[in-house]
Amino acid sequence: MMMRACVLLALVATSEAFQSPPQLRHQPKSSSTSTTTSLDAKLVSKVKNLLTGSSSDFDRLVKKKFPGAISNTKLTKRVVAALESKGFTPENTLVATSLCADELARVLEDNFVQIYGQNFNLGGLSGFPFAGNTGFGAMSAHVPDDGFCLTIHGPHVGITKDGVIGKVERSGIALVDSCCGSAIAASNYLQGITDGSANINPRIQQFSDFQQGAVQELILPFGKRLSDADDRMKELPYALYDSQDVLVRDIIESGKGGIKKGLALLGGIQINTGPDTDDYFHPLRFDYYDSDGNLVGSMLSKL
Repeated sequence: MMMRACVLLALVATSEAFQSPPQLRHQPKSSSTSTTTSLDAKLVSKVKNLLTGSSSDFDRLVKKKFPGAISNTKLTKRVVAALESKGFTPENTLVATSLCADELARVLEDNFVQIYGQNFNLGGLSGFPFAGNTGFGAMSAHVPDDGFCLTIHGPHVGITKDGVIGKVERSGIALVDSCCGSAIAASNYLQGITDGSANINPRIQQFSDFQQGAVQELILPFGKRLSDADDRMKELPYALYDSQDVLVRDIIESGKGGIKKGLALLGGIQINTGPDTDDYFHPLRFDYYDSDGNLVGSMLSKL
């Protein structure tokens, strides 16, 4: 009941109700009271930034670059509200994500873990579902009896405060960094092949970099699409999403016998921003599957 009350509060409360930071799973140790106070102040500031969202100017900038995008804060509230009507609760729901290994991808993941409590990781570089059928089967077995799974997947892309796509400011790092590094490396590899300046790497499947090799192979069909794009960095995550969407839906189809009461599939593009602004998400799929693994319908209009 306590967890359910937290969900309801998250849906209806304003940001003023959340001035105190959430409890950390692992509390940092400190021998200094002043250091602890400083850390607490930083955490409070971070929570406030998340809940108050981005400035209106930056919000307009992101939505101009990515029409259809919404802030993570709004996404979380709307998804939770839609799923509550299906019977999803913190007590009976397991979150499963197929997101990039980048720490920036954990932000979206953590938003839902704060509601539902746990996450099963299905993803790897660029957000591809590298856990595959085996991972999905294991995850399904971990869903509470007579419970649900919320599966979230998609690639991610950065945007700077000045609107540069494919870059992002990271906390504590002066350099404005590439985002997603794996996706951009695969794009550069593909571009080298399509313009004739590079050859296909015969060692692409070597184990020491297997995931990146797979990303480079899985992006090969999108060479012309990316070459023809007005903004290659903007088109790149959508090309990756189309590849991942096929794989994720195939994995669900193969493992649908393990679905318990139901499964919700949320897919789209993560849009990572600097440390002082809310991240965004462009939802492209929000489907509900019943206990038999049948696609009941789309809930995308609820977002």
